[in-house]
Amino acid sequence: MSSSNNAERKTIRAQLRKVVAASMAGTVVEWYEFFLYGSAATLVFNHILFPPSDDPLTPILAGFATYAVGFIARPIGGIVFGHFGDKYGRKKLLQLSIVLVGAATFLMGCLPTFDQIGPFAPILLVLLRVVQGFAVGGEWGGAVLLVAEHAPNKERGFWSSFPQSGVPLGNLLATGVLFVLTSTLTEEHFLSWGWRVAFWLSAIIVLIGYYIRTRVSDAPIFEQVQAEEIEEGVDYGIKAVFKRYPREVFAAMGLRFVENIHYYLVVTFSITYLAIAVKIEAAEILGLLLGAHAIHAVLVPLVGAMADKVGRKLPYGIGIVLTASWGFFAFPMYDTGSGVMIFLALLLGLIFHALMYAGQPAIMSEMFPTRMRNSGVSTGYQVTAIVAGSFAPIIATALLQKFDSSVPIAFYLLAAAIISMVALLFTKETKGIDLRSLDQVDKDRRHAVKR
Repeated sequence: MSSSNNAERKTIRAQLRKVVAASMAGTVVEWYEFFLYGSAATLVFNHILFPPSDDPLTPILAGFATYAVGFIARPIGGIVFGHFGDKYGRKKLLQLSIVLVGAATFLMGCLPTFDQIGPFAPILLVLLRVVQGFAVGGEWGGAVLLVAEHAPNKERGFWSSFPQSGVPLGNLLATGVLFVLTSTLTEEHFLSWGWRVAFWLSAIIVLIGYYIRTRVSDAPIFEQVQAEEIEEGVDYGIKAVFKRYPREVFAAMGLRFVENIHYYLVVTFSITYLAIAVKIEAAEILGLLLGAHAIHAVLVPLVGAMADKVGRKLPYGIGIVLTASWGFFAFPMYDTGSGVMIFLALLLGLIFHALMYAGQPAIMSEMFPTRMRNSGVSTGYQVTAIVAGSFAPIIATALLQKFDSSVPIAFYLLAAAIISMVALLFTKETKGIDLRSLDQVDKDRRHAVKR
């Protein structure tokens, strides 16, 4: 009996590792491409895809505006992919999302410059950005649920945090590629053709990620509920989520708010601040970010494991409090111009982020029943990006331009932290909960309404 149980546990863990690899492969690919755009908006696009300006921050603002377009497209992708992911399965939609984002990113590398086609250059960039954002919007929910729904109840925080590591790993990969290119090429060569290589490399990574995703299947709990949906004709999708679980959707949005703003201030706006305000070379900035991203990727699953032991809310709350303080000491550390101080500020920002980000898949997947879980987590996660991450670099750049000071940016982050802390107070602790119990509660509610 004991040897049989051990064999079964080994089989389950082997399957889990395969599912984690499939989720992370796609997540790394898609976030490599998404963050590649964010770095290029500061280092490249402002020079070659937008009209020149005497103020160096003006074309950067234009680049960040197109960056925001991707965030606006993300919730649309989250809603669409979430709807069909609840209907047809997480795996099929994940395969589609990786192909879409790969095609859009490869074509970005083929774009003609503003000098060649004028205003059509930024127009084409925006169109491709919409496709990229739409696909990335459909990625996160399916990727984390593929793992969360396979994971044991007592280890869901740990296993489901691995797709979250795909985000810093994707960023690490994008930063690494740009670092190599900016370090080995002259500025002239990098701006003329070098940056395109980084975008074209996405084709290779997409093929690898797509193949890995063909090797896994949806979780048994999803297949069981899907059969019941067909039999009973139950509702699902965005409309059903807001009708049945509005509190959970808004709680997820609130939790996401400061985390999303903070991350893009650290990994995107910091490049702008260090390059424009502190006059640090691009290669040095990318090198410092490279090390910080590597440590961040390792920290995320460690925090996920912590959430299985002490609960979901405690690490998240600590992360919110620490994030509220980051802007007040990080920018003065940047201003020293010291590589060590800049690295420490970046690293602390990403450590604070990990405390919030690692537990999100577990927290959000434990809010919704299986029949609408993809729609619920995708909506809560992606819709927030419109008012949070999409505008964070724009707002921070505009504040810097207007006040010539980082203090208003620090207060902006503090205000966001207050909103997320309120959301955390209204969030239930769900450590170790059985996802099937959520389905049973949902089923009982449906039957009570029918009676």
